[in-house]
Amino acid sequence: MEMIGSTDRLSLNQITTERWTLQEAVEGCARAGIGWIAPWRNRVAEAGLARSRQLIQDAGLRVSSLCRGGMFPAATASEREARIEDNRRAIEEAAELGAEVLVLVCGPSGTKDIAEARKQVQEGIERLVPYAREHGVKLGIEPLHPMYAAERSVISTLSQANTLAEQFDRQDVGVVVDVFHVWWDPQLYPEIERAGERILGFHVSDWIVPTPDMLLGRGMMGDGVIEIRKIRHAVEAAGYRGPIEVEIFNRQIWDQPGDDVIALMKNRYLEHV
Repeated sequence: MEMIGSTDRLSLNQITTERWTLQEAVEGCARAGIGWIAPWRNRVAEAGLARSRQLIQDAGLRVSSLCRGGMFPAATASEREARIEDNRRAIEEAAELGAEVLVLVCGPSGTKDIAEARKQVQEGIERLVPYAREHGVKLGIEPLHPMYAAERSVISTLSQANTLAEQFDRQDVGVVVDVFHVWWDPQLYPEIERAGERILGFHVSDWIVPTPDMLLGRGMMGDGVIEIRKIRHAVEAAGYRGPIEVEIFNRQIWDQPGDDVIALMKNRYLEHV
């Protein structure tokens, strides 16, 4: 286990330096001595999959996860099928990049029937599991804060994510704990314990008060109200020993020079994570 005071497990989720290309993010991590990166699929597509893999390998980085798969529910069967196909491509990309985990943002309902949407999420994961296993990739269900239920995910609590993941072998499907999405939950700590070895990722940022924007309102660690280190201790007690991704959606942070963001990220990680 990484000791508090070390950055050995620190990973840059690429969205934190959103203005950077993948090459720039890789080079920034290398300059800062960060050993992990979590690329986003749009940036991988820009660079090309083979070149992305080469850039990451040449810099000596490891890939903590690939963002993102999911988005399963849709109003029509043909749309749902297209989304399954896109997830298969995401699995292939994760395998090529050496990412053990594909993060699933499960998607909003295609209609007003949220129960049906949740059923479509389960069916989508069922269809992907054999393909993911074949490629050595685990599927990490990331519950999103309930305010995103209409736009990004009908899986809103860690309890829901656990119940869904438990339908599958733990070698295939688990959960991703992002403090921004789960810190408020009265059942957070029992659900972290319940998840146990199914925890496939741990993401950190902070919840700013007042929240400046629903999507682009995440803060740097220490700028908000989340008990980040307490949650870290809980996921570690549950058995998670993997990388810790800093994932921040915030235009003010994006507009700063990337090297400055990474330097601040490292300092705040040491202080607050």
